[in-house]
Parts: sequence; structure tokens; C-alpha cells
Amino acid sequence: MNPITKTSKRIAPPFRADQVGSFLRPQALKEAKAKYHEGLISKEDLRSIEDAEIIKLVEKQKAVGLTAVTDGEFRRTWWHLDFIEALEGIEVFDLSATGLFHGAMSKAKGYTVASKLGFPADHPFLEDFKFLKSAAGDHVAKFTIPGPNMIFYSGVINSQKYADNPSYVALEDVAKDIVQVYRDAIQAFYDAGCRYLQLDDTSWGALFSDDFREKIKAKGFDPDQLVKQFADITIDAVAQKPADMAITIHICRGNFKSSWLYDGGYEPIAKELFSRVNVDGFFLEYDSDRSGDFKPLRHIKDQCVVLGLVTTKTGELENKDDLKRRVQEAAEYVKLDQLCISPQCGFSSTEEGNTVTDQDQWNKLGLVVETAHEIWG
Repeated sequence: MNPITKTSKRIAPPFRADQVGSFLRPQALKEAKAKYHEGLISKEDLRSIEDAEIIKLVEKQKAVGLTAVTDGEFRRTWWHLDFIEALEGIEVFDLSATGLFHGAMSKAKGYTVASKLGFPADHPFLEDFKFLKSAAGDHVAKFTIPGPNMIFYSGVINSQKYADNPSYVALEDVAKDIVQVYRDAIQAFYDAGCRYLQLDDTSWGALFSDDFREKIKAKGFDPDQLVKQFADITIDAVAQKPADMAITIHICRGNFKSSWLYDGGYEPIAKELFSRVNVDGFFLEYDSDRSGDFKPLRHIKDQCVVLGLVTTKTGELENKDDLKRRVQEAAEYVKLDQLCISPQCGFSSTEEGNTVTDQDQWNKLGLVVETAHEIWG
């Protein structure tokens, strides 16, 4: 292998040292949400506490050396559901979670496409972003939303409710409206001042997991055909994004209380995803053997790849030399100038959070920043 040589800093997202987005909820926020659900404080009181905790979080992110800051997803219960349930046409319901995430999850909520989809002009996440932008100051305000295939897969393909009572004549019609929802959302976030938007789309994991591919076949769908459909939907969804707006995709294997949902490397989706979906960057989980090797990255064109080498699932701190070695290995398939590093996922994809401490998450982010500086300058 060739030794790593320093290359240019990045002035546009994604950044050499980046992050996925969610943070452990502080105790003050947990207590406030409990009081709100008990009817002891108002929604306005809760939002005021959320505001204060987000401001503190943003300042910590700045202090650790990150260029892009998030709101930690502090206002959300789930990383995806809060956004999706506020869309027009979505029905949310309780479902059994027995066995999910290796038994870590006991109850969950599902959703289905129950009627015509649409992005409402008053979607609450727009105000959430505006607050983050005001708190970010001269730093980049990064905002995260679930990707379009989270609706196509969980709300249609994998939804028994949808199969029993489809709300669209054809899958192509659903896909068309999902694309329009995301085009409208992207423009709305842009108009609100967003220049760095991340699409979190774990649904891709079902297409490289042998177990879930079999489940998809049992429902009468071809996983390989779905790979192409997933790519088409994503390509069309971001096709009209403004030139000065960066959009990235984060793909992982699930993240709940330090457990996961999918296994498998990226090879089954790599050609369609990496060679066709021209987002600004891919955030890819590479913190364990479950992720496979870097060979699928050979399909990357001119997009950036943010290597998720630092795990958020345990508190053990990675070795910096090991991280550098793995970046070097990835550089055999993607130019070093196209690479960045980050944790492999958020620290708290749901309000419960992973089994790490507050200090663990800052130690890991500090390591990401320090390692990136030593590699890229």
C-alpha cells in the first residue's frame, strides 16, 4: 500500500471530520419530556427546554472541532418517524417488535401509505431547522431527515397494511409521489436556509442482508429489481436540488440501544447505488465485520465517501493508527481526496440512546477530528 499523503481540506460538505447527527439526550431533556407527557408542562415549555439544550449541544460540537453542527435530533422520538408521520398520506400504528434488534426492542410503531402523499408547507421540521441555523452561527447547520426509500420500503413494499389495502393503483405511482414529496421538501429546506441536508436511509440494508432479501422474495418482490427502483427514486428525488446545496445519504444496518437490524456488505447494492446516485457523499458504516470490505467502493464515481470507522455502539475508543490504516485501505478504491471519516451512526437514533456515556461520544468525535486533521491537514 502507498503511504497516506496529506491532501486538501474541504470547504463544502461533507467535511473531512463529520458526523451522522444524533446525540444522547441530556437528563434535563429526558425529565422535561416525561413531565410533558404527564401533562405537567406545556408544549411551549418543552420546546423552550429543547431550545436551551440544543444551544448547549451546538456549542459543544463547535468546541470539539466539527465544521458542521446538528441539533442532535433532540426534538425527536425516532430518527425517522417524526418526519414521516408529519407528511400527508401517512398512517402510523403500533406494531409488535418481538425479536427486532436482537430482542433489544420490545415495542415499535409502523407506518403505511394510506392516501395520496404530499409534503405540507408547515412541516414542523422546517422550524426546527431554522432554530438550528440560528444557533449554528458561522458553522454549517447540518440537518437530517429519513430518505425516500424509507417510505417506499417500510410504507409500501414491506407493509402488510398496504398490501391489504393499497392506496395507489401501481407502485410506479407511489414512487412518483414520493419523489415529489422529497423535491418539495428539499426546496423548502433550501428556502429556509439549509445548505447541508442528509438523507438517512437504512432501507437499503434490507437489500444487502441475505435474511431480509429472502423475506422480500416471500412477499413477491425481486430484491435486485428493488435495488434499481431504490436508486431511481433517490436519483429523481435529488435531481432538482439547488447547485449550492449539499445532499448526502447515510446507510447503516440499524441502530437501537447499540444493537442492529441488518448484516452484510454493500456489494449487492454497490453498482446501482454508487455508480448512479450522484449525491455529494455517502456516509457508510464500516465499524465492524458486518459491513464487509471496501471493495464495493470501486463503483464510486465523483462522490465523496465518509467512512464510518468509529463505532457509536460501544464506548471503547478506537486506535488512531488503526483508523489511518483503514483509510489507506479504502484509498485503494477511492481517491484519498474523496474520503472523509465519521462515526458509523448517530449516538441516539431513538430517544433511548446507545449504551455509551456522554463522555464516550465526545471522546469519539474528538478522535475523528484529530485523525482527520492528521490525514488531511
